[in-house]
Amino acid sequence: MKLEHGWLTGVRQVPSPHCNDRPGDEAPSLLVIHNISLPPGEFGGPWIDKLFTGTLPPDAHPYFADIASLRVAAHCLIRRQGEIVQYVPFDKRAWHAGVSQFDGRENCNDFSIGIELEGTDNQPYTEAQYRALQQVTRVLLQHYPITPARITGHSDIAPVRKTDPGPAFDWDYYKQLLTQQKS
Repeated sequence: MKLEHGWLTGVRQVPSPHCNDRPGDEAPSLLVIHNISLPPGEFGGPWIDKLFTGTLPPDAHPYFADIASLRVAAHCLIRRQGEIVQYVPFDKRAWHAGVSQFDGRENCNDFSIGIELEGTDNQPYTEAQYRALQQVTRVLLQHYPITPARITGHSDIAPVRKTDPGPAFDWDYYKQLLTQQKS
């Protein structure tokens, strides 16, 4: 896996309009881990792609009526089986963090990359997801001024509003994977 013009090679690309230029062309220096499932608690299907591209039909599920008009997208999604989908190039500001703060600095979208894991706060993530997240993270650490200390959860940058990636995310295991040698 490589990075070309802000896009990962070898992954499915679904360009989202829910992004813009970063202020001052700042390089991202923070990685934010999220989770998402649409409808809540259900996996698979086209709904995350549709939400992130602004094409979610509000009448397809009762839950969608309240979220169909949101203009949100993460840079990437990692599905349950480990498939990586990229919506926004990493050099652009994806609209994933909302009202947020990290290390005393507000507006984390300005300086962060957001990766969604298909899942819920309380259901364990899959081994395939951890391995895919490891791969993406390694590429990001090579190309951007992100350090392991600057990898955080959505719940840490927006603690009043958000709980993801939740207690089911095994931070220790993820950090262990990052320290392993490439095979």
